[in-house]
Amino acid sequence: MNPRLLLVIGIVCISLSPIFVKGMPVPGLTSAFYRIAVAWAVLALYVLLAKKLQSISRKDLLISLLGGLVFASDIAVWNISIRLSSATVATLLANLAPVWVGLGSVVFLKARPGVSFWSGTLVALCGMVLLAGLPAILALQFDLGFLLAVLSSVFYGIYILLTKDVLRRIDTLTFMFWNMLAASIFLLLLCLGYQEPLWHFSTETWLGLLGLGLVCQLAGWLTINKAIQHLEPTNVSLSLLSQAFVTGLMAWVFLREQVTGTTVVGGCIVLLGIAITYIRPASPGRWRIPKQAPKAPHP
Repeated sequence: MNPRLLLVIGIVCISLSPIFVKGMPVPGLTSAFYRIAVAWAVLALYVLLAKKLQSISRKDLLISLLGGLVFASDIAVWNISIRLSSATVATLLANLAPVWVGLGSVVFLKARPGVSFWSGTLVALCGMVLLAGLPAILALQFDLGFLLAVLSSVFYGIYILLTKDVLRRIDTLTFMFWNMLAASIFLLLLCLGYQEPLWHFSTETWLGLLGLGLVCQLAGWLTINKAIQHLEPTNVSLSLLSQAFVTGLMAWVFLREQVTGTTVVGGCIVLLGIAITYIRPASPGRWRIPKQAPKAPHP
């Protein structure tokens, strides 16, 4: 299949995730568990039957499992934020992960980002201020859904920093097998600990949970990963930012969410800031977008 068509399919699939979460009558933790567990079950069946599971070092296994715990925390917090706020705003804020990755690289890896990164970060933060509302920020009175969406982006930024090296050393399917296994178990324990419902759902809800796992998690990320193999990585990264706009459109159509002018302008500013962070100086007076591994949007 054409790689560009695969990328479009992947973007549509992952953009559907907030719609499923917001539209189903189940708690955020429950939908998070089934999203990962369903996808892992199908992936595990294929990997084991086709003998695609490769042996990896103890260190890489530990990082894969730890990454699964962080990823599970990210999905859990994000799903709860979607239930408490709008799917559009939660998706916009969750895509701030590249900003936190850059800041984390400065603090922990002693990296030295250029002017474009700091400029993009400033622009993205201005968009956040517009989305939250300046009076709320000055009074330190934030909406819980807003805070959880930002926390979700922080978790995903940690996930990217934690797993970026291991993904260069091991097969993607092997990584996803162990990563999603740890995430599924952790989310199951959270659901049991908080006594969230795990069964006795309607047929419509079960179909929604299956769709969340098979379409948004499995099909979405498999098609995007396949597209990354054939397309310019940075072009893929910038294209993936359109996820927020696709989710906003779907939320307006299917969930009847009201999209205000402030949300549109603030969201555009956030995404513009993130896009600016990809620019690097090639030589004095010239700028280019580097050929680097994609900074994936929030899943």
